[in-house]
Amino acid sequence: MTDRQAAMRLYLAVGCGAAIGSLTRFLSGYVIVSLLGLNALWSTAFVNVVGSWVIMTFATLTGPDGRMMVGPVSRNFVMAGFCGGLTTFSAMSLDTFILLFEGDLPLAATYLISVVGLSLVAAWLGYLMASRLNRLPKGSRATGS
Repeated sequence: MTDRQAAMRLYLAVGCGAAIGSLTRFLSGYVIVSLLGLNALWSTAFVNVVGSWVIMTFATLTGPDGRMMVGPVSRNFVMAGFCGGLTTFSAMSLDTFILLFEGDLPLAATYLISVVGLSLVAAWLGYLMASRLNRLPKGSRATGS
């Protein structure tokens, strides 16, 4: 495979991952707002927290000490593509400023601190979970016992 073909394969993987992540973000927003009747802030918070968990879990499982051996195309499909399309810092920033423009400083501060804090907690939990899986002997499966 030529360098150009490898680069195109990588770009295509990131693009496809981003499309799937964006569609997942849109559909989660539809479910959270239209079907569950919650505020749109919940949708943005949800995708950012879940995306933080996914990216850290996958990064840990596929890192140098990880138990999953994947190439750069697969790694970028998930991390740059899917997680990049799923999470939305820009929407979180917009939501925060809308709350500020509406004069609701307490809710804006609570929202921003909560989403960032919960996203960091989700990333930490993803790391702990994936690190534990990485320590299991190869070929074994995690069990509830």
